[in-house]
Amino acid sequence: MTPPPVPTPTAGEAAFMAELRRLKAWSGLSYRELERAAHAEGEVLPYSTAATMLRRDRLPREAVLVAFLVACGLGAEDTRRWVAARRELAMGALPLPVPAPQPPVRRGRPRRLLAVVGAATAVAFLAGVSATAIGTLTVQEEQTVEHTGQPSTTRS
Repeated sequence: MTPPPVPTPTAGEAAFMAELRRLKAWSGLSYRELERAAHAEGEVLPYSTAATMLRRDRLPREAVLVAFLVACGLGAEDTRRWVAARRELAMGALPLPVPAPQPPVRRGRPRRLLAVVGAATAVAFLAGVSATAIGTLTVQEEQTVEHTGQPSTTRS
């Protein structure tokens, strides 16, 4: 019998999965037979899981891979080699770390706040000036009040 296919982790996930498909062909077993062989070895490998796994180019979960390898008839050393290759690929497939999100910069809010504070200050100032102006008499009105005791009703 020919030796089983060997994984090449440097080739990438798609190549790894292609080698798994070759391994299934090497075993000569159908998906149902793989399910029964895995069960005989104490593993769980539903035939639908094996079929789905081999249709994709993504790495299978490690437990599914081990069940598949055992069902295909690989020994402990070959199984370790495949698992090590899968782990190596999985480690290399990690995405780059994403920087922690920064709180959003709020632009425009301070300007609105300044506008509101400015408007309130202006209103308060005008109210104060108006109150002062209402209570103030002109020089002419003051002289009239001093002489007659009544404020003048005519304005000049």
